[in-house]
Amino acid sequence: MKPTLFILAAGMGSRYGGLKQLDGLGPNGETIMDYSVYDAVRAGFGKVVFVIRESFVEDFCNIVLKKYEDIIPTEVVFQDIADIPEGFTVNPERSKPWGTNHAVLMGKGVINEPFAVINADDFYGKESFEVMAEFLRGVIGKKNQYSMLGYHVGNTLSDSGTVARGVCEVDAEGNLTNVVERTSIIRKDGKIVFTDEDGKDVELKENTPVSMNFWGFTPEYFDYSEAEFKNFLKEHGNELKSEFFIPLVVNNLMVSGQASCKVLDTTSSWFGVTYADDRPSVVAKIQKLIDAGVYPEKLYK
Repeated sequence: MKPTLFILAAGMGSRYGGLKQLDGLGPNGETIMDYSVYDAVRAGFGKVVFVIRESFVEDFCNIVLKKYEDIIPTEVVFQDIADIPEGFTVNPERSKPWGTNHAVLMGKGVINEPFAVINADDFYGKESFEVMAEFLRGVIGKKNQYSMLGYHVGNTLSDSGTVARGVCEVDAEGNLTNVVERTSIIRKDGKIVFTDEDGKDVELKENTPVSMNFWGFTPEYFDYSEAEFKNFLKEHGNELKSEFFIPLVVNNLMVSGQASCKVLDTTSSWFGVTYADDRPSVVAKIQKLIDAGVYPEKLYK
C-alpha cells in the first residue's frame, strides 16, 4: 500500500486574480501542482486525488491531468457549497465555499489509505514530500496518528509584502499542541517580526515552525471530519463567510485526546504566488532549482 496525495485545488486566487492553480510558472508551462506531483511520485506516493470545482473540470483535465496519464493514477472529486449533511440547509445568500476541511471531506469514498493534504498553489519542496511519505508509510494500518509539516518561518516569507502564518507550539515529544495565527509577518532589519494585538513588533526565531497546510492523515479522519462538520454547521452554518478549516478539526481532536499530530521538521523552502508581484520571484526560484539539478528542465513529455 502506498500513500495518496490529496491536492486542494477548488479555490480562486482572489488576491492574485484568476485560476492561479493553472498558471504556468515553469520553463515549459509547468504549474506548481506539476512540481508537487513530480515530488510525490519520486517520494513514493501511489495516487493523486484532486478536489476542484466542477465548473472548471474541462480546463483542468485538458491542462493538468493529461500530463500524468502514464506517470501516476489520478482521480477528481468536486467541492460544492451545497454538499452538506442531510438536515442542514445553505443560506441562500452564501457564495463562499466552506473551507479546507470541507474540501478534504470530498475525498471520502475514493481514499482508503494514509494520505497527505496540500494546497494546489503552494510549492512545498522535494524534501517535504520525502518526510511526509516516510511518516505515512509508518502509519499504515494505524489510526489517530496524524502529522503536519513544520516549515521554518524564515523559509516561508514573501518578497512582496507581509504574510500570515500559523505559528506552531510543540511539546517535548514533537507533537503539535497549538497553532496561533500571526499576521503581518515580515523580515525587518534582519529580524523576522509579527504584529501583535497591541500593534507592537514581536520577533520570531528563524526556525520557528509554521503550518503551510501540508498534513498527513489516516482514513478515519473523514469520519471525525463529518461529525465535526455537523457541529460546525449547527454553530456557524447560517453565517455567510464562516469556514471549516483543517486546524479547527485537528485541534478539537488533540484537545479531546482522540488523536495526536506530529510536527515533522523540514528544511525545504516554501513559496507561492500570494500576490501578483510574487510571480516573477517564483519563476526565478523554480529556475534556480532546475539549474541546481533538483528538477529537469521539462517535467513531463
